[in-house]
Amino acid sequence: MLKFQHTLLLFTLLFILISCSSVSDQADYIITGNNIWTGAENSPTVEAIAVKGDRILAAGTINEIDFFRGNNTHVIQAGDGLVIPGFIDNHTHFNRAGELLMGINLLDVSDSELLRERVAETSERLPDGMWMTGGMWGAYEQWAMGDTGSERAENELWKPHQNDINDLTPETPVLLHRWDREMYLANKVVLNLANIECGQVGVECENDEPTGILYPAAAQKALDMIPSHTLEQRIAEAHLALERLAQHGVTTIHDITGPEQMRVFQELHRRGELTTRINARPTLDKWEQLAEVGIEHGYGDEWLRIGGLKGFVDGIMGNSSARFYEPYLTTGEVGIWRPMMYPPGNMKELIVNADAHGLWPHVHAIGDQAVDSLLTLFEHAVEVNGERERRFRMIHTQVLRNGDVADRLADMNIIAEMQPYHAIDDMRWMEERIGERSRWAYAFKTLHDAGVMLSFGSDWPGTNASWYPASAIQGIYAAVTRQTLDGQPDGGWFPEERIDVETALRAYTVNNAYAAGEEDFKGTLEPGKVADIVILSENLFDIDPTEIKDVHVLYTFTGGKLVHRHEESE
Repeated sequence: MLKFQHTLLLFTLLFILISCSSVSDQADYIITGNNIWTGAENSPTVEAIAVKGDRILAAGTINEIDFFRGNNTHVIQAGDGLVIPGFIDNHTHFNRAGELLMGINLLDVSDSELLRERVAETSERLPDGMWMTGGMWGAYEQWAMGDTGSERAENELWKPHQNDINDLTPETPVLLHRWDREMYLANKVVLNLANIECGQVGVECENDEPTGILYPAAAQKALDMIPSHTLEQRIAEAHLALERLAQHGVTTIHDITGPEQMRVFQELHRRGELTTRINARPTLDKWEQLAEVGIEHGYGDEWLRIGGLKGFVDGIMGNSSARFYEPYLTTGEVGIWRPMMYPPGNMKELIVNADAHGLWPHVHAIGDQAVDSLLTLFEHAVEVNGERERRFRMIHTQVLRNGDVADRLADMNIIAEMQPYHAIDDMRWMEERIGERSRWAYAFKTLHDAGVMLSFGSDWPGTNASWYPASAIQGIYAAVTRQTLDGQPDGGWFPEERIDVETALRAYTVNNAYAAGEEDFKGTLEPGKVADIVILSENLFDIDPTEIKDVHVLYTFTGGKLVHRHEESE
């Protein structure tokens, strides 16, 4: 009898232990599908993954993962869609994106009808007391969005009028500007607040009445009156930007972050309201302040951390200020060096000192001379500081002098931080400005074949001359096809620089985790890594490349939390 009781007790204890173990291993989510791409070298595809808390619990066959199914496990069947690690965007300007989403985006506006439509939409969401500012109208007036550069508009540029918007904004101060900031539009409210009248320098009038068009000399008076955004206004803008990123499956951004935006990120983190992880990148000239208080690369946690320091060598292609050896065909100028390059030797000191103190320089270089010059600066830092943990990044890496430059980047282990959508937007005016040098613009294939690690992102929301979407899907489409969204030109723009889907996908996931020094906990769907997961509506590997742009995100998980679900998902 005692033996029976003893055996019964052992079985009871064993049952309890098994039950406890199964509860502790019970997944919050199990995702199954025909196309699960993990990004891992040893097991690039699996049949299912299990998620518990903020981590990937397991990845493997359906039978293996079914072990983790419990009564409270949510099962998502991806079917023929594609399950991938969350997209990591290597280059954003989050604060500007939030301002445009809360405020007004006029980059593609060049007529009164569309202006009125945008002003009306913005008026409905703008908080009380907030000015409607910026907009940057007319960026696509001469070269239409999606144009390949074949048909430049030569007509007189459009001018708005205060009468276009006064009835829509009877109490809201409005001060908009053209993309180049050479012309502003003020509504009646602003004209009255700033006491702007005919006869003043820079005020355009008709029949002794202001048209609302102000030139910089007159606009400055109104600009000085614009109140700073409160923290809560910035928080509201940030929520709109975070929502947009989640819709596009972006679970981490490498952001160009100023002090005010850093405070916003910290407050969102404190409230538990971040739905995208933030790698904040102050400017390179802040290295000394950071080093003085002991901050090195990666300071912070898995949600908010210092992810590099941004420097600038030259200007941009949008306003023909990127630095080239030979002049632009349109201006006769060679472009500019940015202020960080002065006095001579300043950039050399910035890079060397930041590198020596464990801070990773990520430096903007666009023109062919700027690219070569930055390589020399990076080379000098390595010579001075010796071997150490560093991952130098060349931001944009936009126009190479020739294919040999790619070999030089590879030899130095420089990461090419590029934004593929630039290629299909900039082609509208690139060849007009730099001619045959365009062959080496956005040389994805040349760089990849040379052994350079490609890191992809968006530059969202763009510059004053261009709108760049936060969509990694459109970025992959651009890298794979080199065609505008309406399929031009046939075969792609300099098609020899097209890359395959997996190379582009790795550049938005695995490579970006490595570029940030985060490969130990991010970038692939492997057990123990953060559960940043995206489910796409189609399998990018199977569809025609021209159809990639139409794929959408069904689900976005960040840290195991569902932060976006498409209305069509089941």
